[in-house]
Amino acid sequence: MTQKSLAKWVQGILIGFAVVGAIFYLGIIPMIGKDIAADNPEMAWMYYPWLVFLLLTAVPCYIFLVYGWKIAGNISKDKSFSQENASYLKKMAHLALGDTVFFLVGNVVYMFLSMSHPGVVLGSLMIDFVGVAVSVGCAALSHLVLKAAEMKAENDLTI
Repeated sequence: MTQKSLAKWVQGILIGFAVVGAIFYLGIIPMIGKDIAADNPEMAWMYYPWLVFLLLTAVPCYIFLVYGWKIAGNISKDKSFSQENASYLKKMAHLALGDTVFFLVGNVVYMFLSMSHPGVVLGSLMIDFVGVAVSVGCAALSHLVLKAAEMKAENDLTI
Protein backbone atom coordinates (compact mmCIF):
# COMPACT_ATOMS: atom_id res chain seq x y z
CA MET A 1 0.00 0.00 0.00
CA THR A 2 1.45 3.36 -0.99
CA GLN A 3 1.52 6.44 1.21
CA LYS A 4 -1.11 8.16 -0.94
CA SER A 5 -3.51 5.22 -0.89
CA LEU A 6 -3.05 4.85 2.89
CA ALA A 7 -3.80 8.55 3.32
CA LYS A 8 -6.94 8.21 1.15
CA TRP A 9 -8.14 5.32 3.31
CA VAL A 10 -7.54 7.31 6.49
CA GLN A 11 -9.36 10.31 5.02
CA GLY A 12 -12.26 8.08 3.98
CA ILE A 13 -12.51 6.67 7.49
CA LEU A 14 -12.42 10.20 8.95
CA ILE A 15 -15.24 11.27 6.62
CA GLY A 16 -17.19 8.20 7.75
CA PHE A 17 -16.70 9.16 11.40
CA ALA A 18 -17.80 12.73 10.64
CA VAL A 19 -20.99 11.57 8.89
CA VAL A 20 -21.87 9.02 11.57
CA GLY A 21 -21.15 11.62 14.27
CA ALA A 22 -23.43 14.15 12.56
CA ILE A 23 -26.21 11.57 12.29
CA PHE A 24 -25.74 10.67 15.95
CA TYR A 25 -25.45 14.19 17.35
CA LEU A 26 -27.97 15.93 15.09
CA GLY A 27 -30.44 13.10 14.54
CA ILE A 28 -30.40 10.28 17.05
CA ILE A 29 -29.71 12.22 20.25
CA PRO A 30 -32.46 14.84 19.66
CA MET A 31 -34.89 12.09 18.62
CA ILE A 32 -34.22 10.02 21.76
CA GLY A 33 -34.44 13.14 23.90
CA LYS A 34 -37.80 14.10 22.43
CA ASP A 35 -39.09 10.56 22.97
CA ILE A 36 -37.99 10.62 26.60
CA ALA A 37 -39.58 14.05 27.09
CA ALA A 38 -42.82 12.88 25.47
CA ASP A 39 -42.98 9.72 27.58
CA ASN A 40 -42.05 11.58 30.80
CA PRO A 41 -43.57 15.11 30.80
CA GLU A 42 -42.00 15.81 34.20
CA MET A 43 -38.58 15.48 32.53
CA ALA A 44 -39.36 17.62 29.47
CA TRP A 45 -37.62 20.67 30.97
CA MET A 46 -34.31 18.74 30.95
CA TYR A 47 -34.34 18.25 27.18
CA TYR A 48 -32.54 21.43 26.14
CA PRO A 49 -29.88 21.48 28.89
CA TRP A 50 -28.98 17.88 28.02
CA LEU A 51 -29.07 18.58 24.28
CA VAL A 52 -26.71 21.56 24.63
CA PHE A 53 -24.40 19.58 26.92
CA LEU A 54 -24.19 16.65 24.50
CA LEU A 55 -23.71 18.91 21.48
CA LEU A 56 -20.84 20.63 23.30
CA THR A 57 -19.15 17.25 23.66
CA ALA A 58 -19.18 16.98 19.85
CA VAL A 59 -16.96 20.04 19.34
CA PRO A 60 -13.69 18.41 20.53
CA CYS A 61 -14.58 15.29 18.54
CA TYR A 62 -14.72 17.25 15.29
CA ILE A 63 -11.52 19.17 16.11
CA PHE A 64 -9.98 15.72 16.69
CA LEU A 65 -11.07 14.71 13.18
CA VAL A 66 -9.48 17.87 11.72
CA TYR A 67 -6.14 16.93 13.27
CA GLY A 68 -6.56 13.41 11.91
CA TRP A 69 -7.14 14.91 8.46
CA LYS A 70 -3.92 16.94 8.77
CA ILE A 71 -2.01 13.81 9.74
CA ALA A 72 -3.44 11.99 6.71
CA GLY A 73 -2.27 14.89 4.53
CA ASN A 74 1.23 14.56 5.95
CA ILE A 75 1.17 10.81 5.33
CA SER A 76 0.36 11.43 1.66
CA LYS A 77 3.34 13.80 1.48
CA ASP A 78 5.58 11.05 2.93
CA LYS A 79 5.97 12.95 6.20
CA SER A 80 4.48 10.22 8.40
CA PHE A 81 7.16 10.43 11.07
CA SER A 82 7.47 14.13 11.70
CA GLN A 83 7.44 16.39 14.70
CA GLU A 84 4.35 18.02 13.22
CA ASN A 85 2.41 14.72 13.34
CA ALA A 86 3.68 14.08 16.87
CA SER A 87 2.36 17.51 17.84
CA TYR A 88 -1.02 16.79 16.23
CA LEU A 89 -1.26 13.48 18.08
CA LYS A 90 -0.41 15.18 21.37
CA LYS A 91 -3.16 17.76 20.74
CA MET A 92 -5.55 14.91 19.92
CA ALA A 93 -4.66 13.24 23.23
CA HIS A 94 -5.41 16.47 25.09
CA LEU A 95 -8.71 16.89 23.22
CA ALA A 96 -9.82 13.35 24.02
CA LEU A 97 -8.90 13.69 27.68
CA GLY A 98 -10.50 17.12 27.99
CA ASP A 99 -13.72 15.94 26.37
CA THR A 100 -13.76 12.90 28.65
CA VAL A 101 -13.33 15.01 31.78
CA PHE A 102 -16.00 17.47 30.57
CA PHE A 103 -18.40 14.58 29.91
CA LEU A 104 -17.79 13.02 33.33
CA VAL A 105 -18.06 16.29 35.24
CA GLY A 106 -21.18 17.29 33.30
CA ASN A 107 -22.87 13.98 34.10
CA VAL A 108 -22.02 14.26 37.78
CA VAL A 109 -23.19 17.90 37.95
CA TYR A 110 -26.47 17.00 36.23
CA MET A 111 -26.93 14.16 38.71
CA PHE A 112 -26.47 16.52 41.67
CA LEU A 113 -28.91 18.98 40.05
CA SER A 114 -31.46 16.13 39.88
CA MET A 115 -31.33 16.23 36.08
CA SER A 116 -29.93 12.73 35.75
CA HIS A 117 -30.04 9.31 37.30
CA PRO A 118 -27.07 7.58 38.97
CA GLY A 119 -27.47 4.78 36.41
CA VAL A 120 -26.84 7.25 33.61
CA VAL A 121 -23.65 8.41 35.33
CA LEU A 122 -22.52 4.80 35.77
CA GLY A 123 -23.33 4.07 32.13
CA SER A 124 -21.36 7.12 31.04
CA LEU A 125 -18.29 5.70 32.75
CA MET A 126 -17.94 3.28 29.81
CA ILE A 127 -17.81 6.22 27.42
CA ASP A 128 -15.30 7.91 29.75
CA PHE A 129 -13.15 4.77 29.73
CA VAL A 130 -13.11 4.80 25.92
CA GLY A 131 -12.15 8.49 25.95
CA VAL A 132 -9.26 7.85 28.32
CA ALA A 133 -8.13 4.90 26.19
CA VAL A 134 -8.16 7.06 23.05
CA SER A 135 -6.22 9.77 24.90
CA VAL A 136 -3.57 7.33 26.12
CA GLY A 137 -3.34 5.77 22.65
CA CYS A 138 -2.81 9.16 21.02
CA ALA A 139 -0.21 10.13 23.63
CA ALA A 140 1.66 6.86 23.08
CA LEU A 141 1.55 7.30 19.31
CA SER A 142 2.74 10.88 19.70
CA HIS A 143 5.74 9.69 21.68
CA LEU A 144 6.54 6.94 19.17
CA VAL A 145 6.16 9.23 16.15
CA LEU A 146 8.42 11.81 17.81
CA LYS A 147 11.08 9.16 18.50
CA ALA A 148 10.81 7.91 14.92
CA ALA A 149 11.11 11.48 13.60
CA GLU A 150 14.25 12.00 15.68
CA MET A 151 15.75 8.73 14.39
CA LYS A 152 14.85 9.69 10.83
CA ALA A 153 16.52 13.06 11.26
CA GLU A 154 19.67 11.37 12.58
CA ASN A 155 19.70 8.90 9.68
CA ASP A 156 19.20 11.71 7.16
CA LEU A 157 22.39 13.30 8.48
CA THR A 158 24.37 10.04 8.19
CA ILE A 159 26.24 9.48 4.95
